[in-house]
Order: sequence, then C-alpha cells, then structure tokens
Amino acid sequence: MNLSGKTILLTGGTNGIGREMALQLKDKGAQVIVTGRNPERQSAMRELGFEVIEADLSNAAGVDALIAAWGVRDMDVLINNAGQLIEHDFRKGAVDADLSDIGIYANFSAPIRLIAGFMENLKTRSEAAIVNVTSGLAIAPAARQPVYSATKSALRFYTLSLREQLKRINIKVIEALPPVVDTQMNDGNPMKKMPADECARQIVDALEKGRDEANIGITKAMRFAESISPALAKKVVLGI
Repeated sequence: MNLSGKTILLTGGTNGIGREMALQLKDKGAQVIVTGRNPERQSAMRELGFEVIEADLSNAAGVDALIAAWGVRDMDVLINNAGQLIEHDFRKGAVDADLSDIGIYANFSAPIRLIAGFMENLKTRSEAAIVNVTSGLAIAPAARQPVYSATKSALRFYTLSLREQLKRINIKVIEALPPVVDTQMNDGNPMKKMPADECARQIVDALEKGRDEANIGITKAMRFAESISPALAKKVVLGI
C-alpha cells in the first residue's frame, strides 16, 4: 500500500508504539488521526500537527463516541493499537476483577466494535487495511500476565478469521505481534526491550508491503519454536 494520501485512524497513538507509528506514517505522507486519554500527550501530538480524538476505549460508550466523532469522513486504514496491561497475579495478592474487565474490553472488545463500526466505510475504498496489534504473548502466554495474554490471543484468532472473511474484497487484514517494547506499559519489566521506534517501523513496513503478519523481534523465534514444539514454546514463556 502506498501510504501517501491515506487517511488513517490510529488508536492509542499518543504514546509508545502508537506515537512512533503516527510519526512514521505522517512522514510517508499519510493523514493520521490518533486517539488518546492523557490530556498532556494529546496536546503534545497536536503541537506536532496531528488531529487527536480523545477516546476511552475501555467501554462501549467510549468506542461509540469515537465512531461518532469520526463522522462521515473516509477511512483507508484502521490501526487497533490501544491496549491496557492489567495487573492480575494471585502470587502477589488479591486481584481486581473490575480492572480485569476493563482490560478485556479495551484489548479485545473495543477493536471488534471499531471494526464493525467502520467496516462499511472501509469497504468503499479502493484499497483499505485493518491492522490489529496483538503480542508475542498471543502465541505463548506469560504466567504474570494471564488477562493480557488471553485478550491478545483472542484478538489474534479474531484477526485470522476476519482475514478469511475479507480475502475476496479490498480490505487487507494484518496482525502485528510485538515483543516486549520499551514503553511506559513495560516499565519495571526486567526483560530486554525493543525500542518503540523500531517496533513501529516494522509494523509500518508490513502495512506498506501488505503482509499478513509482522512478527517482530523475538516473536519470530517464538513462532519458529511453536512450529517445532508448541508445548516447549509455551513452557518457556509461561515461566517469564
């Protein structure tokens, strides 16, 4: 896909991987509209020339408000990047089930609702794409992050099914599977982290080249290990 002139909605685009994607997509000539919740980050992106839509994607009302705010304008690419990492480790004490519900909605239900809300818009374009950002943990879960791992795995399977549904029309469905990335979400994570700009570059490259998947960093090795021994791949990551 030639990104020049394309209109792109990028959720979670004011921080981390999303912010880096927004900058790179803009450099390629795309019109990028980003969403975010933090007022300071929203202001910072507006100062860089981006249109920002304030959006809380942890509930249906917030998703519907974003769809309404978009209005009737055309959309060429929807990038479902926003997500929440919710603490859910019984080894550390009691967990908050309400917070888990928020994470499940933000990571899984919101992308589905956005895709449903913008599908007819995307179908009108001569060339369109949906990019769902999942995780290497969609392949093999981490014991310390069961809810996050489960939601990303669910989104992965949704993406695989959606790609099959849309294979005969003009909408390319792409899954991006990042490793642990150096973002605020991973503060305190002792694992080696990929720079956010490099992760973003590989996602943008997959979009440009029309690849079905962007297996990024160590995720490539995880996919290979899974192809040889799924049980071993899961055993290694579960211990992390």
